[in-house]
Amino acid sequence: METSWRKRIELNPKVMVGKPVIKGTRITIDFLLELLAHGWTHEKIFRNYPQLKEGDIHAALEYSAEALKRELVYAV
Repeated sequence: METSWRKRIELNPKVMVGKPVIKGTRITIDFLLELLAHGWTHEKIFRNYPQLKEGDIHAALEYSAEALKRELVYAV
């Protein structure tokens, strides 16, 4: 699968202390995921954050999925 999230997400220590954000915004990926988890529709997100596009939401989900794939879990 192509990692198209790289075109829409940046990690810059000068923006939000390096947390992953949608490029050109201060909207963090974790914040966007929280909105989705709390039942916000894409339409509600776009109404409240008109600078976002559909591809930004898909990029956030793709970034998160890729990050979780790299997560290591150790049995204790």
